[in-house]
Amino acid sequence: MSRRGWWLFLALGVIWGIPYLLIRVAVMEMSPVFVAFARTLIGAALLLPIAASRGQLKPVLRHWKALLAFTLVEISGPWWLLGHAETRINSSTAGLLIATVPVLTAGILALTGRERLDSRRALGLAVGLSGVVALVGLDIDLSDGWAVGAALLAAVGYAIGPIIINRGLSGVPPLGVIAASLGLAALLYVPFATAAWPAHFGLQASAAVVTLGLVCTALAFLLFFALIAEAGPARATVITYFNLLVALLLGVLLLKEPLSPGMLVGSVLVVLGSFLATTGRKRAAAASEA
Repeated sequence: MSRRGWWLFLALGVIWGIPYLLIRVAVMEMSPVFVAFARTLIGAALLLPIAASRGQLKPVLRHWKALLAFTLVEISGPWWLLGHAETRINSSTAGLLIATVPVLTAGILALTGRERLDSRRALGLAVGLSGVVALVGLDIDLSDGWAVGAALLAAVGYAIGPIIINRGLSGVPPLGVIAASLGLAALLYVPFATAAWPAHFGLQASAAVVTLGLVCTALAFLLFFALIAEAGPARATVITYFNLLVALLLGVLLLKEPLSPGMLVGSVLVVLGSFLATTGRKRAAAASEA
């Protein structure tokens, strides 16, 4: 990978590692649905004009059914669910649960018959899921079960999103897809966000929401597309592992969250499981053709 590719990788790894901390700060004062609405609105306001000026919106609108499905499982549902989860569990735990996305993607592809579940991938799935079991068994209070379930459901949505892209939006400009999806998500949130409008806007929570929209959404997606162009889609997805490390460190250093045995054991197992479940001769060949 080129020097530019490495800088993009490091920048995006940090940027996509901090949303968990920012969401945690924001939902202390604002409703999770309002936080998700504000984030999508800011991201859409910045990316829609760019996509429109490049002529990348019209091709997306011709695939509105796939766009709606992608929006629901990749943005609308997960961002709301993740905010809800972080009202009960800490940001580090949420980041670790979301890091199961590569494992879940491999499992969904195997269950639907789109990819063969060989021994290496089966081992990866088992190891990755055992990381979640270790985290829940060692760290999570049973009263937080709904929050854990919400985070894992968000991870399932993140895992399904790329599959929808591959089946219904392949060949469509990715910037157009993300910009249109953010705009649609903001519209879907409107009635819920209106009902949950904050009585006041605290400085910390407001700054967290603005940073989520400007940096972690609009800027992050622009950097992600640049990274894909520079390094290819296969290498770009490896950023998932770096995001987890950033999320854990920020939670411990800035929010004073405990670095518990469950997190240490769980993170190692999740990363190892993701690596085993998403690599191999067959997958590498498929990635090189993308």
